[in-house]
Amino acid sequence: MTQIVRCTINGRETETVVDVRASLTDMLRNEYRLTSVKKGCEVGECGACNVIINGECFNSCIYLAVWADGKEITTTEGLISADGELSAIQQVFIDEGAVQCGFCTPGFLMSAREIIDSGKEYSDEELRRLLSGHLCRCTGYENIFRAVRKAARQRTAGSV
Repeated sequence: MTQIVRCTINGRETETVVDVRASLTDMLRNEYRLTSVKKGCEVGECGACNVIINGECFNSCIYLAVWADGKEITTTEGLISADGELSAIQQVFIDEGAVQCGFCTPGFLMSAREIIDSGKEYSDEELRRLLSGHLCRCTGYENIFRAVRKAARQRTAGSV
């Protein structure tokens, strides 16, 4: 059984026919070639597939594509400006050496975007808890944590 899914992906209105059993990960990768959305565990445990849906971060591997109908979805590709410039959070990840193999990076970036967009000030403990839904095979957690903390503080200070 199939269904038409109309949604906005990275600012672009889209329409596609999907199998009603397909995950959002599969739709984004297969139909739109958005390869920043990684297939990791496929059970919502590793965070590699995180995307932002209507301002909230979700594991797209356990989110059915049909649920995206009418929603606004942002992937890591959507963080880059129209002129190709990296977003502030992407630049901070580079500056802080928060990228090793890069497999987990897109998911972390999506969680970081949600954290930063909240406009809230978080303690280190709260930030660690908010980032705990990710698995990093390279154990780059400290650099990633520092990058998210720095970007969040820059946002709160109004410099992002």
